[in-house]
Amino acid sequence: MENTDFAVISEKLSVPLRILITTHTNPDGDAIGSSLALSFYLKKKSHSVQVMVPDPYPDFLAWMPGHEQILVFASDRDACITAIENADLIISSDYNNLSRLNEAGPLVRKSKAIKVLIDHHLNPSDEFDYKISISRISSTSEIVYNFIAAHGDVHLLDRDIAECIYTGIITDTGSLSYSCNYVNTYVIIAALFRLGIDGEHLHRLIYDTYSESRLRLLGYSISDQLVVLQEFHTAYITLTKEDLQRFDHQIGDTEGVVNYALSIKDINLAALFMERDGIVKVSFRSKGNFSVDTLARDYFGGGGHRNAAGANCTTTLAETVSKFEQLLSDYQAKLKSVY
Repeated sequence: MENTDFAVISEKLSVPLRILITTHTNPDGDAIGSSLALSFYLKKKSHSVQVMVPDPYPDFLAWMPGHEQILVFASDRDACITAIENADLIISSDYNNLSRLNEAGPLVRKSKAIKVLIDHHLNPSDEFDYKISISRISSTSEIVYNFIAAHGDVHLLDRDIAECIYTGIITDTGSLSYSCNYVNTYVIIAALFRLGIDGEHLHRLIYDTYSESRLRLLGYSISDQLVVLQEFHTAYITLTKEDLQRFDHQIGDTEGVVNYALSIKDINLAALFMERDGIVKVSFRSKGNFSVDTLARDYFGGGGHRNAAGANCTTTLAETVSKFEQLLSDYQAKLKSVY
């Protein structure tokens, strides 16, 4: 399916609708930021809007404007089912396949509501009626800003919307350390600051709220669980379910841990393998032109972006890590020179 012109979506939104905005499991800053920003904007356009996530979002996002109105499928199933059934239009924000909604996915799939995708991940599925998918853009939150601007509605932006969009951009670029070579990203950030956001304060809310146990888990991950394979320019970290229990793991506590492995000199591929909820959750990161999206998609049933991807594996932790290590010899030459 080709990308839908913004004007086509505008036509669909020309009359008041009951809109449900959904985002992916384990929602991050861009997922929550883009969804809340869209909800604020669409409410100003006289639509009835709800936001739904499959499971809880991290505590470090619990300051965001409007977060208390988010429906969580895992804890409020009946309200979420009602929202799905009543929706005239369902927006999928920051994910490219309805399977990312977990148990809510089949319910959304069979809904007769118009389905619109707004996302920046590679390889979107064809299960949507309309699709806005732009992988070169830093974040879905940035696309939301462009979506609002394309409708001539920049004047409807306010500080709440600006804080949500900024959070999405900053968290999905590692505070502008990757996926940040698109000039318009900085133009948009400047526009957000003109709306009165406080970048220093937002940074503290997002990044300076570690619990003691989260910091100790990070230290343990690096000091005890980091494996460096210099010959393959690769490093990885493993965390068992016992490790997570030992450090009282909460949602969001391992956010960004994989990036520490990638920060080592001459390391071009990093991975985090974590036992959680009966599966092995894998996060991949890479530098340069080495595509972890391809690696995740071809061998682990996952996907994402060129330099940031993930997967959920049903094999054991040991089996998943072993498979990863065995693949490295095939990529040794590519990993040596990624630029």
